[in-house]
Amino acid sequence: MGSNRRQFLRIAGVTTLLGLGGAWTLSASSYQPEEHTARKKEGSLRAGRWGMVIDTRKFQTEEDFHRVIEACHSTNNVPEGEAKEFQEIKWIWKDHFEHVFPGKGNPYLAERVEQSEYLLLCNHCKNPPCVRVCPTQATYKRDDGIVQMDFHRCIGCRYCMAGCPFGARSFNFCDPAPYVKDKNPDFPVRMRGVVEKCLFCYQRLEEGKQPACVEASNGGLIFGDLDDPNSHIREVLRENYTIRRKVDLGTEPSVFYIV
Repeated sequence: MGSNRRQFLRIAGVTTLLGLGGAWTLSASSYQPEEHTARKKEGSLRAGRWGMVIDTRKFQTEEDFHRVIEACHSTNNVPEGEAKEFQEIKWIWKDHFEHVFPGKGNPYLAERVEQSEYLLLCNHCKNPPCVRVCPTQATYKRDDGIVQMDFHRCIGCRYCMAGCPFGARSFNFCDPAPYVKDKNPDFPVRMRGVVEKCLFCYQRLEEGKQPACVEASNGGLIFGDLDDPNSHIREVLRENYTIRRKVDLGTEPSVFYIV
């Protein structure tokens, strides 16, 4: 009985360390993801801190939204489906003003602003709470500001989903592969039991290309280096009034909206 009890305690201890104490056992000093530093291959796009501006004035029709969302989904193998067991996976999507900017409303909002829909995606925050709560460092922030994911390290605890105040993460309750149409062989399809989200198309940046959504937006999305005062995105921010989501939380989102 004593031997069995000791074995049980050892197993319970290991389980606790891996499940709840992963942040200690896999601390920054013992594990640094390979992609923590952006790959500096020849021809890749680089930045001090990547950011995005969404010009909401250029999204007037359903096609304007669909074109951008479809570009993201097809490039990143985002599953879509209506099966009973399938849960919606969101990398970039749209919603109404009251859900996008809670607390920003007033009784005298312009009808165009109040009744419009807005694109949503991961905000790649400067101070991302999802990184702090991840016990295995499956979520981490690169030196160029991209909040990256290592899907193989994700244990499906969903702490990051609880930590994200923007609802930008989705969990694969079932195998997403059957719901990915026209798979892109250059990007991995995720597996059941992991969380996923927008990654600013880091794989395209390494090839010297803009994110797929930006390329398909006809100027509606502006992407660039927030740390470079001479970049196009900084010029756009200087010339337009912009707002961000839930700035009072202190996460410092890297996505701005021209309204």
